Amino acid sequence: MITTQSEALYEKAQQLIPGGVNSPVRAFGSVGGTPRFIDRGQGAYLWDVDGNRYVDYVLSWGPLVLGHAPKAVINAITETAVKGTSYGAPTAIENDLADLVIDTVPSIEMIRFVNSGTEACMSALRLARAYTGREKIIKFAGNYHGHADMLLVQAGSGVATLGLPDSPGVPSGTTENTLTAPYNDLAAVRDLFERYPDAIAGAIVEPIAANMGFVMPEEGYLQGLIDLCHEYDALLILDEVMTGFRVGLGGAQEAYNLDPDITCLGKVIGGGLPVGAYAGKRDIMAHVAPAGTMYQAGTLSGNPLAMAAGLATITALRRPGVFDSIAEQAQKLTEGLGEIMQAQGVPVQIGQAGSMFGMYFLKEAEAHIRDYATAKQYADTARYGQFFHAMLAQGVYLAPSQFEAGFLSAAHDIETLEATLNAAESAIKQVTA
Repeated sequence: MITTQSEALYEKAQQLIPGGVNSPVRAFGSVGGTPRFIDRGQGAYLWDVDGNRYVDYVLSWGPLVLGHAPKAVINAITETAVKGTSYGAPTAIENDLADLVIDTVPSIEMIRFVNSGTEACMSALRLARAYTGREKIIKFAGNYHGHADMLLVQAGSGVATLGLPDSPGVPSGTTENTLTAPYNDLAAVRDLFERYPDAIAGAIVEPIAANMGFVMPEEGYLQGLIDLCHEYDALLILDEVMTGFRVGLGGAQEAYNLDPDITCLGKVIGGGLPVGAYAGKRDIMAHVAPAGTMYQAGTLSGNPLAMAAGLATITALRRPGVFDSIAEQAQKLTEGLGEIMQAQGVPVQIGQAGSMFGMYFLKEAEAHIRDYATAKQYADTARYGQFFHAMLAQGVYLAPSQFEAGFLSAAHDIETLEATLNAAESAIKQVTA
């Protein structure tokens, strides 16, 4: 595969941009090699600047649930852009998208649009503190909720990928009210509540831990978190930036029958454009300015381009059979990968929920990954790196990190799945040779 233009662009980028990328995992740091510079995307495919085509399972890290450049979304953006790109004032389309999200996600009664998942989680925690009058929050090791200072504590994702400390530059005082517990461990959460019974504002959790690979919640875990929070008059914040509209049409909360107090959503509600939101019960959201006293603002919040793209995306996703078809394809993919790995005697742990999936190569055949500690202990990152490059060479673009989830879209059809599984069957033989 010829990659001379990507190599030249990366060399230049490293002189202009820290590490040559604008988000760390793009640098291929944990898998090695040169990142591909992308020229365009269409449907389930990406083309790089050298003209190589790839089946894409990154999909801009999840929001492109209809695939790249779907006609309905492009038309919506184009029709909106010719009227103006930003006003810093309310628009009718904000109401339209808010209505659609509220109608789709079970627990949401009111919503505030922001510009990213990081901003959504940061604002949700501020709201929990304002509502309860308490300062401490609980997060879970390996869960990533964006790069706000107070959340960069055992944060998984890019931090895990690069093997960095949680981050230099974060003042110790910023995280002194952030408590951590292992994912899938209710006893540890109860212990924190018993130690700080009147000080914890809430807990924030990824319903599926998709930033330390792909770790499913154990039975009863998520409802147990809600119950514990409410027992101590705290709030449960469900971070559905990754899982919203992907694990189920109404998110993980619909799939697992959950009723969180606050929900965080990400770029999927903007059709891939920069957007996020925090949302929840009416009495809680009423504390947000100007209705209440908790201040949060953003010049580009509710940007009409993102609102139009999100409205087109979710409208299409809600059509009968669309989401179910994506989930069915994801199941076929993971089942096929599992069969290939088993036939070659390669120990793996594969998970899938809705349109999301993840696969760990395991250092030990009997290992089971259930939290951040076991992910770091048992994930075979070296073998994943070899498999990643063997797949890339055959035109399949997976996440360039063992600790990231993968995604399918409505554009991933039988042809793309067959191509992927054929590539995997060849790739795993190269890796194990």
